[in-house]
Amino acid sequence: MPTPAPKLLDLVRQSLRRKHYSLRTEASYLAWIRRFILYQNKRHPRDMGSPEIEAFLTHLAIDRKVSAPTQNQALSALLFLYRHVLGLDIDIPLQAMRARRSHHLPTVLTRGEVQQLISCLSGTHQLMAKLLYGSGLRLMEGFRLRIKDIDFSQRQIVVRDGKGLKDRLTMLPENLIPALREHLQRVRLLHDQGLQEGHGLVSLPYALERKYPLAETEWMWQYLFPSPRLSTDPRNGATRRHHADPSSLQRAIHRAARLAGIEKHVSCHTLRHSFATHLLENGYDIRTVQELLGHKDVKTTMIYTHVLNRGGLAVRSPLDQPSLNPSLPLPSAQPRLSTAEAKWKSARGSGESSGEDSPQPQRE
Repeated sequence: MPTPAPKLLDLVRQSLRRKHYSLRTEASYLAWIRRFILYQNKRHPRDMGSPEIEAFLTHLAIDRKVSAPTQNQALSALLFLYRHVLGLDIDIPLQAMRARRSHHLPTVLTRGEVQQLISCLSGTHQLMAKLLYGSGLRLMEGFRLRIKDIDFSQRQIVVRDGKGLKDRLTMLPENLIPALREHLQRVRLLHDQGLQEGHGLVSLPYALERKYPLAETEWMWQYLFPSPRLSTDPRNGATRRHHADPSSLQRAIHRAARLAGIEKHVSCHTLRHSFATHLLENGYDIRTVQELLGHKDVKTTMIYTHVLNRGGLAVRSPLDQPSLNPSLPLPSAQPRLSTAEAKWKSARGSGESSGEDSPQPQRE
């Protein structure tokens, strides 16, 4: 009996995993491809091309009113389908109605607001928030940290496979070291208990589990913030302990912002924005901040100088000038003297100082 041909979405999933795309990207691409097929009345993508893709992107921009990054993600998913799965080339650029890209300044908390926010958190959530703010980490960078990435002796953190699959170094706050050591003791107990029960495994990147067969049970490869529950690896079906769910910290941050009375849109990424802004306020070079944040282009980092009103925006309002300060008395108005009167007053002043009198000039 012949083996049935794999479904299209299964082929897409296999191609994504073969190219080592993350599971989050895999889920997003599959969702966009599914929506594209449903929008075109379940026609096979092989029977469609650029006009159908343009119509779908225009529908997203006009009818669904998606943002420009969302529309670009949908386009990337469809291009991956046609180029890497179906082996068809799509002409670029497409003439679709594009969503207008917005330019928003990031939300930044003051130092006092950061302290209020963190004080409204507790336990592991508070430790996570301190790490995101104190080291400038993205949300998933913090959750994907492993034990071996924390260097207490050098006071630094190694961020592996960050945005753009690049590694970088960032600082480890000294005030966080005691709390981190105490947290690691609890994680170690959880790991030892898992080993005794026969499920102390952790997922490894790429093919390291074949290269190092015992590495998945070693302490240094465990996640810094492990999940309290075991889960099934979608790639191979193995039962492992993954990192904690990021949505739990997101919900905790939102609750803490409301409890602290912060009237701003606060998210986990706001702590990273505040980290960069406060470093620039302390006088650190923008190139140093760029390296700590892992930005590819310094223009991305320069947005925080606009938040600070530095650089080209270092303009002081005329209302803030001392001459217009309401608390200072205004100088009394003096009558304007003519040229002859000014000369006479000057000569008279010099004559009084020498004891001589000078005749008063005639008024013009």
